[in-house]
Amino acid sequence: MPRRQIRVTGAAAAPLRDALRALRTELGAPEAFPPEVLAEAERAARAPRLPAYDATGVPLFTIDPPGSADLDQAMHLSRRPGGFRVRYAIADVAAFVAPGSALDAEAHRRVTTLYFPDGRIPLHPPVLGEGAASLLPDQVGPAVLWTIDLDAEGRPTATDVRRALVRSRARLDYEGAQRRIDDGTAEEPLALLREIGLLREQREVERGGISLGVPEQEIVENGAAGGGPGSYALSYRAPLPADGWNAQISLLTGMAAAELMLALGTGVLRTLPAAPDGAVGRLRHTAKALRIDWPHHVSYALLIRSLDPEQPRHAAFLQECTTLLRGAGYTVFRDGVLPAITTHAAVAAPYTHCTAPLRRLVDRYAAELCLAASAGTAPPEWALAALDELPRRMAEGTRRAGAVERGCVDLVEAALLERRVGELFDATVVDVRDREPTVGTVQLESPAVVARIEGGGPLPLGERLRVRLTRADRGGPGTAKVLFAPA
Repeated sequence: MPRRQIRVTGAAAAPLRDALRALRTELGAPEAFPPEVLAEAERAARAPRLPAYDATGVPLFTIDPPGSADLDQAMHLSRRPGGFRVRYAIADVAAFVAPGSALDAEAHRRVTTLYFPDGRIPLHPPVLGEGAASLLPDQVGPAVLWTIDLDAEGRPTATDVRRALVRSRARLDYEGAQRRIDDGTAEEPLALLREIGLLREQREVERGGISLGVPEQEIVENGAAGGGPGSYALSYRAPLPADGWNAQISLLTGMAAAELMLALGTGVLRTLPAAPDGAVGRLRHTAKALRIDWPHHVSYALLIRSLDPEQPRHAAFLQECTTLLRGAGYTVFRDGVLPAITTHAAVAAPYTHCTAPLRRLVDRYAAELCLAASAGTAPPEWALAALDELPRRMAEGTRRAGAVERGCVDLVEAALLERRVGELFDATVVDVRDREPTVGTVQLESPAVVARIEGGGPLPLGERLRVRLTRADRGGPGTAKVLFAPA
């Protein structure tokens, strides 16, 4: 679970953008693709491996943020006797990337797409990730097509997955999709997203699963608004209901994929152990300090669903809730020998990553194992040969993405606050060092900044505190610092 999503707007030469470019260099983030990889991608884009099954008659649509071109998923929703049918097409990266090729080696080096506030560093060359392999509207191409039948309460009753030729009919964004659903102008395949999404959310509550609606932050250069050159303001985009409903379709597919691999006896799961003892209790202290009512008879999962991410106090609490979701990893199993942990604590069920192969390496391998399980055939040797190495590679990619995220958050928060040194803020103490009780972490109520605090007496964990900003320095790459002291 990312600590937060941040976008930055403004001129390309703005100071924060300069600092972000320097951060890329400091972290050794890959930039240009090698010439041989680009040449191979061009050839693959012209001649992918095409499946025999033709599903271009299914009127699929995509829902993504505005401007997205790396479209991993397209869906079609319909009614069937006694329930619903979900068709979910996932980009078939293996149709373009040959095992052992330069493209394959580069994907294993990059592992994931890296996200910076002002752009991204893709896993695959744009000619594939934003072109031939993407599920762009009116483009015929290969996909891994999932068909999942649900009963009237949204529970899966049958799953099929196969390679297919597909063609998306429409590219929607979340706001547009939400507007059509709300005003009644959505056609049934889109209108059903609400009905199926709500049913899946109810099933999530039954399982004890958790979906966090953490707001997206946008930091905007606001010199034109009187803040002066190089000053910034923070705005929020709270997730829409359509975001959550769309995510439920992806979760449904990830759970179906995990069940297929468990039945096959060979696979790679996304696992997360239960939160350690005391973690929820600590969150209760934070909820109290933020004046969030959390009756003892209300479960953590139900409380999360009652919060409004547009309220600063709720947004701050949701951000702190991500601490319970740390520690996820990838678990490989073979030949029917199942691992000790097969579930993801936040999903509250077996789960795997399989719906974002344009942005995540492991998804390509999960797809191959699920295709084999569904067809009753043996997985391809190239997928099995790389399986044991996947957890290590994905862990490396996750660490790199985490370093990018931390560096970006530090830069953005320093840029946001650097002209406010000396000001007072309302905050909550969300962490205290065991051996240094005068050092810890605070989260401001507004803006939702998380930063170090030190000085004074022992910090009151989970309680509100008036704090003074003592430092907000962008510094050099990887050295941005924000520091508070008790007021």
